[in-house]
Amino acid sequence: MSNNVNRNNRWVPIIIAVSVIAGIIIGTFFANRFAGNRLNIINTSSNKLNDLLHIIDDQYVDTINIANIVEQSMPKILEELDPHSTYIKAKDAQAANEDLKGSFSGIGVQFVIREDTVRVTGIIKGGPSEKVGLLAGDKIVAVDDEPYVGKIVTNEETMRRLKGEKGTEVKISVQRYGHKEPLSFTIVRGDIPLKSIDATYMINKDLGYVKIKNFGETTYAELLIALAELEVEGFKGLIIDLRGNGGGYLSAAIQMINEFLPKDRLIVYTQGRRSRREEFRSDGRGSYQNLPVIVLIDETSASASEIFSGAIQDNDRGIIVGRRSFGKGLVQQPIEFSDGSLIHLTIARYYTPSGRCIQKPYVKGQPKEYEMDLVTRYERGEFFHQDSIHQTGEAYTTSIGRTVYGGGGIMPDYFVAEDTSAITPYYTECAVKGTIAQFCFEYTDNNREQLNAFKNAAELEKHLRKQKVVDQFIRYADKKGIKRRNNMILKSQHLFEQAVYGSIIYNMLEMNDYVQYLNHDDTTLKKAIELFKAKKTKPTLDDQTRNKTPNADA
Repeated sequence: MSNNVNRNNRWVPIIIAVSVIAGIIIGTFFANRFAGNRLNIINTSSNKLNDLLHIIDDQYVDTINIANIVEQSMPKILEELDPHSTYIKAKDAQAANEDLKGSFSGIGVQFVIREDTVRVTGIIKGGPSEKVGLLAGDKIVAVDDEPYVGKIVTNEETMRRLKGEKGTEVKISVQRYGHKEPLSFTIVRGDIPLKSIDATYMINKDLGYVKIKNFGETTYAELLIALAELEVEGFKGLIIDLRGNGGGYLSAAIQMINEFLPKDRLIVYTQGRRSRREEFRSDGRGSYQNLPVIVLIDETSASASEIFSGAIQDNDRGIIVGRRSFGKGLVQQPIEFSDGSLIHLTIARYYTPSGRCIQKPYVKGQPKEYEMDLVTRYERGEFFHQDSIHQTGEAYTTSIGRTVYGGGGIMPDYFVAEDTSAITPYYTECAVKGTIAQFCFEYTDNNREQLNAFKNAAELEKHLRKQKVVDQFIRYADKKGIKRRNNMILKSQHLFEQAVYGSIIYNMLEMNDYVQYLNHDDTTLKKAIELFKAKKTKPTLDDQTRNKTPNADA
């Protein structure tokens, strides 16, 4: 009997093994049968990609760093999706988000690199460097007791050495004007605020102005402070300048537009293949629902700037002045990998209240063509003539029935052409070669003590005119090999004044002063002021012709 038991026991492992294999085969059959072809294709492709990497690693003729191949392949894979799905390496991830986070940890200086030396151009108020006595004009010559001059000095390396975890120390040595020996400072790194509002001031006794650089975590709070300051000044209307604003956080744009809309107005909605429609509406708690609003945009206003502008326009809440915006209507979600790198993956499109998606057309896998779109617009005259604008998307209607168009940015209600009449080859050469920036830095550095006496842009500009600084620049450019062209200099005189005086004002004063100086002769701002004075800040159906899409063959 025992022999029979032993004989039967020998078959048990075989029976179990056969059963497991049969189960796997049956399970695989039904999984493939009912899981759907799409999942099967994805699994097969994923395995194929992994297999390829394994084969290369195992059999390729030369030694290969597989990690490097993956790093190089990630951007190319995402390029096949759309122009805004991107890959960010681990070493760049933190810096990529700093502007929108509203702060970073460092020593609190602004700098440029000239002649292989870090030169401090500004000290952030309240920051660690101001507390220890670092000054604009100081030249950093050593970091942590190691010389830091020469070819090793780059923007990336400088930020790596000066930034760091809050509470950590860095020792720097600087060469200061009037001191023979370097001065040493030990600086404890701290949180450095990054403001997203560049300027807030009263243009005249009734009209306030706010320039917003991006939409970050602190932008809404900054806007409330700015509006409170303008309210103290008694403003009766507001210009919001979004020119050059490439966007940022959707949530910031929604919070901000909520301040200007009555209750239950649609601000924006998003929708994607795997993202259900999500609507964002005003809650009626905004403090400035009846304040006249004018929004300035241009071809570099994108994403959250277009959400803000689109909500104003489609709700007929205010007027848009300037040139057609960039045309980014895709929503990205950041997804982080274990090594700290991340992707920004497009998961949805956003739509303005009228239902339009303002994403401009693109061809998958051709990012260069997409990036050249603004050059194409310029070449066909769109920056100078409204009739040259090609906007061929579907037509939609605003709350009062005005026609607006999707598929290519926000068209302003009032178009303002770019003025290039004073640009000459001589001015272009001076600007492109960096000669203007170099001269202004050197002039500031050599005259800093004298320039410190001037506390606002008007006083400083008056002084620079007396010193005939533009003439000094022309002689400087001549020494740098840019041949003097008297007729071109005369034609571009105003541009040279604006560039030279503006750069020195930027070097010596606050961003607010710099923006005010540039705005003095700004044609788009002048148009906005004119419309406010004429009480044309509320759209009407009479404005319809300004939004009409030009003939595509014009």
